[in-house]
Amino acid sequence: MVRNVASFFRELEEGDFYLLSGIEHGMRFSQWVDDSKLPDLSGLSSKEVEYRIKRCKKHHLIEQKILQYAGYRLRFEGYDALALRNFVERGVIEGFGSIIGVGKESEVYEVQSYKSLALKYHREGHTNFRKVNLNRDYTSKNQHVSWMYTARKAAEREFEILRTLYPKVSVPHPIDQNRHAILMELIDGENLSEIRLSKDQIMVTLDSILREVANAVNNGYVHSDLSEYNIFIGDGKVTIFDWPQAVKIAHINSRDLLKRDVENVIKYFKRKYPNEVQKINTEKIIESIYSGGFNQELHFYFDDA
Repeated sequence: MVRNVASFFRELEEGDFYLLSGIEHGMRFSQWVDDSKLPDLSGLSSKEVEYRIKRCKKHHLIEQKILQYAGYRLRFEGYDALALRNFVERGVIEGFGSIIGVGKESEVYEVQSYKSLALKYHREGHTNFRKVNLNRDYTSKNQHVSWMYTARKAAEREFEILRTLYPKVSVPHPIDQNRHAILMELIDGENLSEIRLSKDQIMVTLDSILREVANAVNNGYVHSDLSEYNIFIGDGKVTIFDWPQAVKIAHINSRDLLKRDVENVIKYFKRKYPNEVQKINTEKIIESIYSGGFNQELHFYFDDA
């Protein structure tokens, strides 16, 4: 897991951010930034660059590699620090909390603003950059991309999707976005995978999830990675998270991706609550959602209905 830069953020100085920004700019053109270019990129003197490198290496914000020259690049911690500084300067973050969630390609922290909010850092490319690069629309056509570009594009994409869907679909309210980070509403509740629903709640909850899937489709998007791990249950409602891989309904594979989403959810309910949902007809539900006609009570989609 990437270190939480909030634990030492207040120790960082303006010159440190100049250096980080310079390396960030240089990484647009090369994986490793030649140290001889850092004074021009950062606006610092050579002596100041040397001092800032030591400080940033101490906090694991950058890493070094000796090639034909000494090269530097940002670590995720350095990229986190740049995004966090932007939010603080804009006045949308006033205090830092602890980590509240770790996913396959993200980490989420609680932060303080006018109320408690969630700060999500995208980590696409951190563990398996090549696989992410091949499977995401926003990177697959690029021949030369970095983890930094991949993570930023994922955040930009998710933020725009959330802005499109909220509040018509039950998704977190998007507040702000910078680089690979998104600031959003903090949702109270529990992950679907971690709770045991009462008998009276099972069909009501499944129905609510499928109706949010239908709402998203009606507003132009298929989640395309839906499972029990990105559905929250709280305050009597369902909230669906993690939208960077969502596709538009016009996408050539949207129907297949919708089918996978619905099957994932229903298979989970069948495993956990077999007596209540065995009769449900998945194909009827998929057809109904895709055609925009998912408007009946859930029992109408049972095999004997």
